[in-house]
Amino acid sequence: MARFLIKHLLFLCLTLVVVSFLVFMLTELTPGDVARKYLGAYATQEQVDILSKQMGLDRPVLVRYVEYVGKMLSGDLGVSTRFRVPVKDIIFDRLANTGLLALVSFLFIVPLSMLFGIVAGMREGSALDRVILLTSAVLASVPEFAMGVFLASIFVVSLRWLPGTATLEPGGSWPIAVQLVLPVAVIVLFDMGYVVSMVRASMVEVMRQPYIRTAVLKGMRFRGVVLGHALRNAMINPVTVILLQINYLVSGVVVVESVFAYPGFGRMMLEASLYKDIALIEAGALVSVFVAVATQILGDLAYMLLDPRIRT
Repeated sequence: MARFLIKHLLFLCLTLVVVSFLVFMLTELTPGDVARKYLGAYATQEQVDILSKQMGLDRPVLVRYVEYVGKMLSGDLGVSTRFRVPVKDIIFDRLANTGLLALVSFLFIVPLSMLFGIVAGMREGSALDRVILLTSAVLASVPEFAMGVFLASIFVVSLRWLPGTATLEPGGSWPIAVQLVLPVAVIVLFDMGYVVSMVRASMVEVMRQPYIRTAVLKGMRFRGVVLGHALRNAMINPVTVILLQINYLVSGVVVVESVFAYPGFGRMMLEASLYKDIALIEAGALVSVFVAVATQILGDLAYMLLDPRIRT
């Protein structure tokens, strides 16, 4: 176990270094002048040149990258040119907002996906199995923005039961809990369609195994067969898929956050990319990579706990 953790932690550190270098270089090569975007379209070229020199943008890229890494290791993440505040003052606030959205969505995705996936897999080929399989396929194939617009047209425009935005501003006409309903609904429906299919496929595979038929033929109750023999083995593959959804819930919900004007991490990264905010893009990319690799490590650990063969 210790060797496993050390190996993956070294891999995480190496990945962060490579990603930070690539993001810095690729951002530098993208079209657009940071000083020009900072000052606006009506600034003179002389003003742009002066600001570029003050920001150190006239120096070689490698020099600026080494300087950035040194500051980052000392705790200085730089200043966001898009939001005009230190990066650490905005990135953790936006991460907290996305964390709230991800937590609420995850609490719905996991139990619902396991419930529908297990029920469908237990009775392969039944009417209930076909309904669940068809519904999950439809939900997984509908884009997030389309689902968001569809739900908003019903519950915001027609029925007027819910707000069309989720700005998380307290004291308004809509409580924060109500503002979260539509973004959470879109994420849960979209992500659950994929996870349900994975759980069902794994459950079907396990229910076809000879030891399941043997347990049934010996007179063991079907419920006992499912709970005692099939369920744990069926969860080996889906549990890794479920844990990997954490990465999507943190870094991949940019469409949902944009549709509902949610002040989250994904929307912040989109604005930083459009504005060529190098400091904020760097910090956000490192956070995204850390979450991705950390969830992969957690998935491998869960895989080892569920399957003793992996440990040996």
